[in-house]
Amino acid sequence: GSTYSSKVFRVTFLTLAVSVAVPLLGVALLLDCPIDPQPISLKEPPLLTGVLEPNTKLRKAERLWENQLIGPESIVNIGDVLFTGTADGKIIKIEDGEIQTIARIGHGPCGGREDEPTCGRPLGMRVGPNNTLFVADAYYGLCEVDPDTGETKTLVSTKTLIEGQKLSFVNDLTVTRDGRKIYFTDSSSKWQRQDYMFLVMEGTDDGRHLLEYDTVTKEVKVLMVRLRFPNGVQLSPAEDFVLVQETTMARIRYYVSGLMKGGADMFVENMPGLPDNIRLSSSGGYWVAMAAVRPNPGFSLLDFLSEKTWIKRMIFKLLSQETVTKFVPKYSLVVELSETGSYKRSFHDPNGETVAYVSEAHEHNGHLYLGSFRSPYIGRLDLQHV
Repeated sequence: GSTYSSKVFRVTFLTLAVSVAVPLLGVALLLDCPIDPQPISLKEPPLLTGVLEPNTKLRKAERLWENQLIGPESIVNIGDVLFTGTADGKIIKIEDGEIQTIARIGHGPCGGREDEPTCGRPLGMRVGPNNTLFVADAYYGLCEVDPDTGETKTLVSTKTLIEGQKLSFVNDLTVTRDGRKIYFTDSSSKWQRQDYMFLVMEGTDDGRHLLEYDTVTKEVKVLMVRLRFPNGVQLSPAEDFVLVQETTMARIRYYVSGLMKGGADMFVENMPGLPDNIRLSSSGGYWVAMAAVRPNPGFSLLDFLSEKTWIKRMIFKLLSQETVTKFVPKYSLVVELSETGSYKRSFHDPNGETVAYVSEAHEHNGHLYLGSFRSPYIGRLDLQHV
């Protein structure tokens, strides 16, 4: 009897499998895929040992202004006054704990991802030498905002052709101390910010990623091209090179200007996560926030899919970007690098329990302010007590 029942089980199972697989296959062949994924070769992620050893130090952070702002991606300060840009297109000032909207680069309605192109999405933010705010808006371009009056002017518009192409996804910026030059990234020539998941999964190297704007001559130069999702940028303390995070490749490149040594080189390769923004640390190194982590030991979805373009196609034929985002583990990780790119410290929140989706770590007065592209708060970690 047992062989008969196992035979029945096998037949039933196969029938079920075929009845599910055939329509799926049909659907998969007929449906268009919004992306054209390229194989990416990543090295095995570094082991999370030594200074990268998992801990719960980020859980010591406090959540500030919870549910009073959403997606404070990048944070700057002028004295003790904080400024950030949020998911609903606002430039926000926080003084003595009070939140005030000082500017909007786009216009409403704001809310869903389909509103982003008109609403605007301020991402990277910096303070210029005369306390002016420089803002990289994903959809509108490079802007300057007066922190007192909120008056906004566009320095480089995404509508302007630069070497024959428009900017598609302006992401982060870094400014020289004299305010003369602004280096900024354009993450893709094809995708906009609302489709960042397509950009990561497609893996194409269409980012023109490092550009330079001269505030005196008003000229824009393209310095580096063909990066895979160029994201955060940071001038070195001596301003002799610019670091550019290449998110999809889990690495940081550096760009040295000047004819003699012009060009790009590797600063840190094969990082334990996908780097988002990078900012100076008080020790002369850099704080790097990871948009996602590549656990080792453990399972890294990004690494698993890196060369399996057919699976990526199938996923995006059947699932929306929002659904795919839900499969990315909510693991928060911030690392501090030395001036030469070695790991000095790492702060973890393994399930993103206290602070999730950390996009930037901005150091001010002995605290690390944690920006987030999705969460409704700013995190603050006291560096004396970690």
